[in-house]
Amino acid sequence: MRDKINIGYGQGFWGDSILGPVRLVKEGPLNYLALDYLAEVTMSIMQKLKGRNPAAGYATDFVQMLDRTLPDIHEKGIKVIANAGGVNSDACLAAVLDLARKKGIKGLKVGVIDGDDILTRIPELAASGHEMKNMDDGRPLSDIQNKLLSANAYIGAFAVADCLAAGAQIVIAGRVTDPALVGGPMIHEFGWSPEDYDKLAASTVAGHIAECGAQCTGGNYTNWRDVNDFVKIGYPVIEARADGQFVVTKHDGTGGLLTRNTVVSQLLYEMGDPERYLGPDCAADFTSAKVEEVGPNRVQVSGVKGGAPTETYKISLSYQNGYKAVGQLTVAGPDALEKAKLCADIVWGRLALDGCEFAEDEKMVEYVGSGVTHAGILGTDNPPEVVLRIGVKSMDKAKVTRFGSEIVPLVTSGPPGVTGFAGGRPKATDIVGYWPALLDKTQVQTQVRVEES
Repeated sequence: MRDKINIGYGQGFWGDSILGPVRLVKEGPLNYLALDYLAEVTMSIMQKLKGRNPAAGYATDFVQMLDRTLPDIHEKGIKVIANAGGVNSDACLAAVLDLARKKGIKGLKVGVIDGDDILTRIPELAASGHEMKNMDDGRPLSDIQNKLLSANAYIGAFAVADCLAAGAQIVIAGRVTDPALVGGPMIHEFGWSPEDYDKLAASTVAGHIAECGAQCTGGNYTNWRDVNDFVKIGYPVIEARADGQFVVTKHDGTGGLLTRNTVVSQLLYEMGDPERYLGPDCAADFTSAKVEEVGPNRVQVSGVKGGAPTETYKISLSYQNGYKAVGQLTVAGPDALEKAKLCADIVWGRLALDGCEFAEDEKMVEYVGSGVTHAGILGTDNPPEVVLRIGVKSMDKAKVTRFGSEIVPLVTSGPPGVTGFAGGRPKATDIVGYWPALLDKTQVQTQVRVEES
């Protein structure tokens, strides 16, 4: 067992730059590479993809990244932990093993964590008395049970550690928590127990700081002018120690900015109760963390306190919640904003003339360029051009489709200066509803298995 490890966090979401993990692997020392591809809506997208193609439903970007890095990862002995399995870890496993064999890499051990996907078990769980009420508004699951698209439990870091203990060099997970991708290696390397709450809380804080990738190393930072070389921004590396202390750093020679302020800014991201940040492995007290700069691009975090976790897992369910369509036009020239507002009125009027009306809460109109991002805070001063974004939502797909045909006619039958229409008529697409709930931990069992190339 080592007393210190380096964990790079190279992916903040599905769609993050491939240069994050590629450069982490190539530009400096690394023991582990953590990669987060999942968000709540991502699971439903993957479920729909799998429904159309049994070989889909995972983060294909993960395999593309490995195509560029796998020889280095294997040669350097870097272990990879990714939630790229989505809702089809088996297909992801097969793709990774196939890639390894094509590259002539023998003996690569790839592990899979199963158990988070509970979609097929929902009827059984509901019938046996597990309510899974909506945590936001208390609605019963029966309101949307027949519309479910995905259902996953947020499992914790010990499942990741189990997979590493089974010998996996690459760990493919589904819906584990974001901090678990960092906590798993710490538990595995340092031998922490489920009762080591302070240390587990430290790993939660470390994972929370790193989970958005470069957002803690200068990305999305308020004082953006202080950030050096956005092009080569360095992704975070957690130097973790067995006692729970860790340093947030980045590879030498990379761009970005890593200071106490950039770390604390990320620490406050998506924060509920800072004294009781709940996860499947512990409850972490973020206010107990001592955050201090200990060198250039080196921020140490220590003193984190934690407590026992809850007896429930948070589960994330998604469901079909109607349809939407959004289109846009550019309106230029004198009185652009006034003309854009007239365009919106024309669309609603023509739809009503044809018997297709939407309630106010089913309509969306934005005038981009007129201060819409800061509506009610900043005034407008007659901008020379405005982008009209106009959209609708409804449970009636035919109505939404009808809306899409009334935007482009404005180019020739509306006020002057209307342009910028491209991409065809906006089509009706599914609205994915989000349903957060709780489920007794006894109802979720994880398993790990490892295969070799």
